[in-house]
Amino acid sequence: MKYKLIHRIERFLVYAILIAGAVWMLLPFLWMLITSFKTQADAIRIPPTWIPHPFTLEGYKQAFTKVNFARYIYVSTVVTLLNLVSVLITAILAAYAFSWFKFKWRETLFTAIISLMIVPIPVYVVPLYIIVQKLNWIDTYYALFVPWSVNIFAIFLLRQHFRSIPKDLYDAAVIDGCSRFRFLWQIILPLTKPALVTVSIFTIIASWNSFMWPLMVTNSDKMRPVQVGLAYFAQGESSNYPALMAASTIAIIPLVILYFIAQKHIVESYARTGLKE
Repeated sequence: MKYKLIHRIERFLVYAILIAGAVWMLLPFLWMLITSFKTQADAIRIPPTWIPHPFTLEGYKQAFTKVNFARYIYVSTVVTLLNLVSVLITAILAAYAFSWFKFKWRETLFTAIISLMIVPIPVYVVPLYIIVQKLNWIDTYYALFVPWSVNIFAIFLLRQHFRSIPKDLYDAAVIDGCSRFRFLWQIILPLTKPALVTVSIFTIIASWNSFMWPLMVTNSDKMRPVQVGLAYFAQGESSNYPALMAASTIAIIPLVILYFIAQKHIVESYARTGLKE
């Protein structure tokens, strides 16, 4: 009885700490959301209030009228979709080759590719910019997604999942006349859905939140993605807190919704990453 009581107290303390930490982490986002519905006078009121007086959508209206925020969202959506498709194609094909094909220096080549993950982005961003400039891709969609169409982490994650599929499935499929591509499309991909969802979510988040590279390769306002546009908007409307919070809310809400929808698949994917045949 005493052990059960101690166990319940421990669980209560753990959950209390976790809930307190979650609330503390969510407070800035909650304040951002509340401020987006305030007037300018209410946003700078001292002491601050949690309930808008009055409740208004003027901040969201200004976010779309003072700058071309709708265009920024459109550019980010297009670039994110292009980046997602290209990363999935390259990662699936590379992971399939490294996990199911046997060729000379396979493990050495895979180790060399994985080792590139330790190279920081600032090391190769300047040579990459020079290449993009030579190709006349500055201020185009090509510059925004082509350099990031290969994701090494995605290749690693999918390879680990592909290797967990039993070889007997392939032998049975070959007996039934299944080709290598059909085996990939109809058997491997459906069985690795959690990993594919995880790769997709991480790719979408990385592409949507990209700032440094788009800032370097975009010159015109019509080619700025949402994060770059938000930075320019923050500089021009730094004192307009409701509009700034409204723009920030618009930029972050899609990712939050997407993550909560797919978090089950992400957890399942990480739980199975280390499994092998």
